[in-house]
Amino acid sequence: MVQPKLVVTSSPHLKTATTTPLLMGEVLLALLPVGLVSVVLFGPRALAIMGLTTAAAVAAEALYQKAAGKALTVTDGSAAVTGLLLALGMPPLVPLWVPVIGAGFAIIVVKQLYGGLGHNFMNPALTARAFLVAAWPMAMTTGWMAPFDGVTTATPLQVMKGLAQAPMAQPWELFLGLRAGSLGEVSVLALALGGGYLLWRRVIDWQIPAGFIGTVALVTWVFGGTRGLFTGDVVLHLLTGGLWLGALFMATDYVTSPVTRRGRLIMGVGGGLITALIRLWGGMPEGVTFGILLMNVATPLIDRFTVPRVFGQPKRAGKGGQGR
Repeated sequence: MVQPKLVVTSSPHLKTATTTPLLMGEVLLALLPVGLVSVVLFGPRALAIMGLTTAAAVAAEALYQKAAGKALTVTDGSAAVTGLLLALGMPPLVPLWVPVIGAGFAIIVVKQLYGGLGHNFMNPALTARAFLVAAWPMAMTTGWMAPFDGVTTATPLQVMKGLAQAPMAQPWELFLGLRAGSLGEVSVLALALGGGYLLWRRVIDWQIPAGFIGTVALVTWVFGGTRGLFTGDVVLHLLTGGLWLGALFMATDYVTSPVTRRGRLIMGVGGGLITALIRLWGGMPEGVTFGILLMNVATPLIDRFTVPRVFGQPKRAGKGGQGR
């Protein structure tokens, strides 16, 4: 019997020991400092929001897959990551049923109806957050509280935007998280520790976070001042809002970000530009959610122009002609 000398198989040809559960475990571990800080600052209610939302996301995935006759994939950890990220974007005083509904929307509508993990074209947690803001705006935009004392107050971005009157926190307070805001966005220190861990473990690359944060810094410095160009308060813009949570943990989602380093840098710059434009001239105080979602939609186009041409593949057709 003649043995074949050449075996032709489909891609991928390179394999690695890295699996989806391992990657999701790394992300959950990186979010541990953020979660712990939120409980310290906002008390047991923060733990309740994170626990309920994460459990609701896992349950929604299991129930949908069972009803649809699909294999259960809840053990891969992706639903838990989605639920936790959604919870970290919630105001501390949000009614508990709101993020639970959001978790179901994120898993069933955004993820499973498009084919499950790897097929959704927008970040499930951020899309669910945008849905909740549109459906219950009062619950999503007024449930802010000061750390430790539970007193309702405005966020720093609302104060900067002129939407509320309150003393502005000092930069060191903003860095540590001693301010009002969503559960997982207030402590830049905790977010930087988690993001640094993901960079060290090579779970994420530097291009999206650097492009995102750097663009916000540049645009707000140039155009964000009241005394002319190049007078904007960069420090306040960098230490407020959901910039670090979005840039490190949301925009870097494998499924909804470009596949090339150049493409990821473009996405980071684009998301940062949209965020800065909304902060400076939009009607809302924050633009991270919409900056990332709009770049999620643009990701296929970015990939089209940044993915190298496969060896032997014909060039794209030009105007009025055929590709060669």
